[in-house]
Amino acid sequence: MKRLFDLLMAVFSLLILFPAMVIIAVWIMVDSRGGIFYLQKRVGKGNKDFNIFKFRTMHPGADAKGLLTVGGRDHRVSRAGYYLRKSKLDELPQLLNIIIGNMSIVGPRPEVRKFVDLYNDQQMEVLSVRPGLTDYASLEYFDENKILEKSSDPEKDYIEIIMPAKLELNLRYISERSLLLDIRIILQTIARIFR
Repeated sequence: MKRLFDLLMAVFSLLILFPAMVIIAVWIMVDSRGGIFYLQKRVGKGNKDFNIFKFRTMHPGADAKGLLTVGGRDHRVSRAGYYLRKSKLDELPQLLNIIIGNMSIVGPRPEVRKFVDLYNDQQMEVLSVRPGLTDYASLEYFDENKILEKSSDPEKDYIEIIMPAKLELNLRYISERSLLLDIRIILQTIARIFR
C-alpha cells in the first residue's frame, strides 16, 4: 500500500511540478557553470548504497571540501543554490528516486556512508525501511545549517548532538508509521516550506 501511495504521489507531483523544475534547471545553468543535477551516494534500505538526485546547489568540486553545509552563506554554495536550499526545492529531483523505488516520500532521510558507519546497532534499524524525502527529523531540523553555523566544530556537533537526535526521531517514526502519519508529515512539510 505504501509503495503504491509513494508511486502515485511521486508521479502526480512530478507532472504538476515539471514546469517549475524546468525553470529551476535553466536558473542553475545561467547562475553557475556545471551540470543541473548533483548525484551523491547515500545509504538506503538494507544498508545498500544508491545515488540520490538533487538540483546542483554548489560549485563543481565543492563537496571535496566537506559533506556538511554550514550557515546560510556557505561560500561553496552558488547564488541560485542558496535559495534552492533555503526553500528545499533542491530536493525535488528525489521524486525520481521514489519512482525508481530506492526512496519513499516519508521515511528517515538517507545519510552518507561516512556517518552511517558511526551508527550503533539500535540506530542501524533506520536502514530497515526505505529512506524518505521528509520525516520527523526533517521537520525538527529544517534549519540545520543555521544551527551548525554557530558551532566551532560543525562536524563534531553533527555527529555527537544532531545525528543521534535525528536517529531517535527516525526510530520513533518507524515504530509509529502508518499511511495517516505519512499524510500528516507530508502536509506539515508543505506548510513548513511555505512558511
